[in-house]
Amino acid sequence: MMKITITEFRKDLFKLVDRVIAGESVEFVHQGVTIRLVVPEGRLSKLDRLTPRQIVNPDMTEEEHRAAERTMQADMLAEMEKDWAEIGGSE
Repeated sequence: MMKITITEFRKDLFKLVDRVIAGESVEFVHQGVTIRLVVPEGRLSKLDRLTPRQIVNPDMTEEEHRAAERTMQADMLAEMEKDWAEIGGSE
């Protein structure tokens, strides 16, 4: 475990955080209170924390996907043009 002063902690904050992320514990005392920085056991990676989403319909063919995308884009464009017209924009 690495023990440092609060001044060292403040000066080298980002380097120390990198060391903690790498698995090293860092400890310092501030106003009589000992503070220890550690990475919790079993920490999940960013990839592990992602929520899976279905972004395609496995029952659709490639052509059906393309047609659905074209329809969605046309609908979005029509809605944007409608909104723009309502606020007084010009086309």
